[in-house]
Amino acid sequence: MEKIVFLDSASIVADVRRPKFDHRWEEYPATAAGQTVERLRDASIAITNKVVLDRDTLEQLPQLKMVAVAATGTNNVDIEYCRERGIVVSNIRNYSVHTVPEHVFMLMLALRRNLLAFRADVLNGEWQKSPQFCLFTHPVRDLHDATLGIVGFGAIGKAVQQIALAFGMQVLIAEHKGAAAIRPGYTAFDTVLRDSDVITLHLPLNGQTRHLIGAAELEQMQPGALLINTARGGLVDETALLNALQSGRIAGAGFDVLEKEPPAEGHPLLDLNLPNFILTPHIAWSGRAAMQTLADQLIANIEAWAAGAPQNRVA
Repeated sequence: MEKIVFLDSASIVADVRRPKFDHRWEEYPATAAGQTVERLRDASIAITNKVVLDRDTLEQLPQLKMVAVAATGTNNVDIEYCRERGIVVSNIRNYSVHTVPEHVFMLMLALRRNLLAFRADVLNGEWQKSPQFCLFTHPVRDLHDATLGIVGFGAIGKAVQQIALAFGMQVLIAEHKGAAAIRPGYTAFDTVLRDSDVITLHLPLNGQTRHLIGAAELEQMQPGALLINTARGGLVDETALLNALQSGRIAGAGFDVLEKEPPAEGHPLLDLNLPNFILTPHIAWSGRAAMQTLADQLIANIEAWAAGAPQNRVA
């Protein structure tokens, strides 16, 4: 009988049904690094959203047969080691193709139309003192006819493109950074940086994409441009972002992710009190319908593995 251990069940808010084959089920709302090995000691299937399963941990778990990742990103699992050991790793795919794009456009609209700045003005009594019916204290920029650069053109990137076109935006799809050739329908990475009014990131975090956007890339962006990141915090050099925002090098940024989550008190981006910077606590993916889709696919992945036909494999 397989034993299934869910290491961080509180990371999703959904009805997680039990697999239809005989099994033992054990779950923990959260698991600290020092608890992982003991909790997985006799498990054959591990479920993790963000709990790290690195090589040192996996080497102590010879009975482990499958890792079911309750997320799309798998950077918390040593995929190479799992392949060496024959441990199947499956992830979740295409579950957030509505909720993440909606969050992207929430951030984009709030920043382009200076929502936070105008709200602060109203709370501070500026509208009440206005000599006319409206207040022109901040510029309002439409999305219509603005250029959106999409970096990462998977399912979410494609969904963002559809919404952007509905707004009347011009859309550029970025080619891989440093690519020798440009695929049909794509635009050189540096050109996207230079020509976009808004850049939105939809990439996994790995060795090739870490700090994809740093000081040099921010320098190439237009002074009036926005940077949106609802993917992974490590895609952007946070020190470079802070400098760009404080110096006015770019017009603003909307982030749903940070490099270390949860962030420690005193993180400079937590304390950045600027109306052109919006930080949300990694919730772009968490629409209730999306989380239920994730939960259903998670168990379907485990059942497919148990039936001898693994799906959504990354290892």
